[in-house]
Amino acid sequence: MRFYSFGHQNNPVLLLLPGTCCHWKRNFGSVIPLLEKEFHVVCTSYDGFDETEQTVFPDMLTETAKIEDYIQANFGGHICAAYGCSLGGSFVGLLIQRGNIRIDHGILGSSDLDQSSGLSARLQARLISGVLYGIFQKGRLPGWMQKRLEKKAPEERAYMDRMLEMFGVGQADMSFVRKRSIYNQFFSDLVTPLKDGISVPGTAVHIFYAVKMGERYEARYRQHFKDPDIRAHDMQHEELLVCYPRQWADEVRKCCGMNKTFTAIWAER
Repeated sequence: MRFYSFGHQNNPVLLLLPGTCCHWKRNFGSVIPLLEKEFHVVCTSYDGFDETEQTVFPDMLTETAKIEDYIQANFGGHICAAYGCSLGGSFVGLLIQRGNIRIDHGILGSSDLDQSSGLSARLQARLISGVLYGIFQKGRLPGWMQKRLEKKAPEERAYMDRMLEMFGVGQADMSFVRKRSIYNQFFSDLVTPLKDGISVPGTAVHIFYAVKMGERYEARYRQHFKDPDIRAHDMQHEELLVCYPRQWADEVRKCCGMNKTFTAIWAER
């Protein structure tokens, strides 16, 4: 696992946690410049998903402990905020739940927080890892997936293209990622539970709720977290991040009590 830092070290620390099988730079590279003036941005690069290491993703709890150790060693165990993209939201929940570090603002980016039993989780992980591994090795979608994508309406196609860019499809060499890393990450996320009613004094939980994902996800957020700050957007999964990065950055600032907008901040430069 590696951590990449941006912005002045005296700024409040914002930890960024990538989504499922995402490379840190493809996931957050376009938004880091929007935040590094106000924050000391630290982007996590998981085991198995960083081209500079020969590692395999182990499981969610092992990776969580490594993140905790890094925050303890470098920031005295206390950071301003942690944003989790998709699967990264599971890490945010685990970090808050375990209570080994202090986070003032935990932000989940339309995370699904799916849970499954052992057999079902193994079958899902086997299917997903097979598909994603093939895509990473070839650098493109399978023919059947490409044909389905081409039939989408222009607006839907634009969103899907942005999501594929975040995964690095056709944009970056992800062939270094091992199939075992994909399987372990997907499987362990499904079987590593979050408690219900998580509440830690001094920690506010903010949810970027993508309304188009469905009402059951809002219910799930309220199940796992006590009195979360639900910020609803009439969008799809992580559409705010991948399609509207300036609006996304403004939402992150607001969660952390910073009321200046992107336009106002850049006007000062």
